[in-house]
Amino acid sequence: MDSGEWTVVSGQWIVVSGQWMDRDNVSSAIKSYTDLIIWKKSIDLVVDIYKVVKNFPREELYALSDQIKRSGVSIPSNIAEGQSRQHTGEFRQFLYIALGSLAELDTQLIIAHRLGYIDEKESELLSERVMELRKMIFSLISKLKK
Repeated sequence: MDSGEWTVVSGQWIVVSGQWMDRDNVSSAIKSYTDLIIWKKSIDLVVDIYKVVKNFPREELYALSDQIKRSGVSIPSNIAEGQSRQHTGEFRQFLYIALGSLAELDTQLIIAHRLGYIDEKESELLSERVMELRKMIFSLISKLKK
């Protein structure tokens, strides 16, 4: 973990240097969306999604695979845009939008699995990562509430 990253530890936010921050100071203390582990994990998920959809049938090139990529890309994009806003309430709103995109992605991945485009192992791995990211986003939203 690089210096400046944030993570949830025992329900609190901590900067790697060991400085604890209370939830009222979290939004202003984060210097960039690139400091957020949820942003980094969502970028990693997008990269993996692009790798998985490369194996989809050709007829899915502009259909389900395109939808999966769009909803995946929307997650880190909304986290980044929300964190870049001036007010904590705006950040929360964009996190809720990211959650919506995550639900859309989860649904599309289930469809792709049921159609046989994603094997069982890949499906389970992606589902676990979606669930982890969902929990992390909900946790950040709750920390940003006063």
